[in-house]
Amino acid sequence: MPAGSFGGQYVWHPAADDRRLARACIDVKAGRYLGAERALRETRGDFGTRAHRSLVLASEAADSDLAERWLAEAPGPESALLWARVAMLRALRAEDSGARHTGALLGIAETACERAALFDPRDPTPWTARLALARIRRPRDPAPPGLLTAPPGPWPLLARALRLDPWNREAHHRFLAFYFARYGGTASARWDVASFLSHRAPVGSVLRLLPLVALAEEYDPSSLLAHRTWRQPQWVATALRGYRNWLPEVPRYRYTPVLDLSYLAHALYMGRQQPEAREVLVAMGPYAARMPWSAFGDPGDQLTRARRTLGLPVPAA
Repeated sequence: MPAGSFGGQYVWHPAADDRRLARACIDVKAGRYLGAERALRETRGDFGTRAHRSLVLASEAADSDLAERWLAEAPGPESALLWARVAMLRALRAEDSGARHTGALLGIAETACERAALFDPRDPTPWTARLALARIRRPRDPAPPGLLTAPPGPWPLLARALRLDPWNREAHHRFLAFYFARYGGTASARWDVASFLSHRAPVGSVLRLLPLVALAEEYDPSSLLAHRTWRQPQWVATALRGYRNWLPEVPRYRYTPVLDLSYLAHALYMGRQQPEAREVLVAMGPYAARMPWSAFGDPGDQLTRARRTLGLPVPAA
C-alpha cells in the first residue's frame, strides 16, 4: 500500500483492509450472522485467513448471544467455529480477570472446540483455539528432542494443529504465548521455544519473526538501557532477515498482516535500520496495531514518533 494512501488517521480495527471481514463485523454488531457465514465459508482451506477472520469476528460477537443463536439456527462448520472462538475468548477473559466462573467457561470452550473440529476435521483452527486455552490448564507434556531446556507444555496440541497446517501462524503464536511470563512461563523456555519454532520454519515464513515477538514480550522499561536491546547484532540481523525474506511475501496475503508488519517495523526502527523500517510502515498504509508499541507507552504516540522520525505522514494534532 503506497505511502500516499495514509489518510491522516490510524485505523486500529483488526479487519484492516479485509473488506469482506469489515462488513461482516458490522453485521455481527447489528446482531446478524449472514455476513460472518459468508466471510468464513470462503476461507475453507485457507487456514491463515480463516483463523484471522474467525478471531476478529469472535471479538465482535463475544458480548452477545449471536454465536449461540447462529449455531442453534444453522449448525455447520462456520457457526460451530465462531462459537468455539467466542467461547475461547470468554474463558481467556475470565482467567485474566480472576473470575470465579473461569472453570465453567473453560469447559464450555473446550466442548465448543471439539464440536467445531468434528464439523470440519481438516480445519486446524479449533485446535489452535485449544492451544490458546492451554494457558489456563497449564499442561506439562514433555518437549520433543532439539530444545536446550526441554520445556514441558501443550506439545500434543501443537502437534495436532500442525498435522493439519504445518506453518499455521496462530498456532505457533499461541504456543509461544504459553511461555510468556504473565501466563506463568519462564524466560529460558520462551527463548528456547521461539528459537526452535522459528528456525524450523521456511526462510520466507512469517514465523521467522517469532523471536522479535518474544523480545518485545521480554521488554522491561525499568531495566537500564533496555531500549538498546534491539541494536544488538543478533536482533538487527533477525529483523533484516524478516525484511528481506518475508516482506516480499506480503502482497500475496488476502489482507494486510498488520500485526506482523508492526512487530517487524518496530524492531527495524529500534535497531536503527531506518530505510527498512520506513518501507515496512509504508506497507502498513494507515493500518495500525497496538503491539508492540504499547510496551513502550501509548501506542499511538509511539507509532507517531517513529513515523515522524522516518519522514512519514502522521495524524494531525
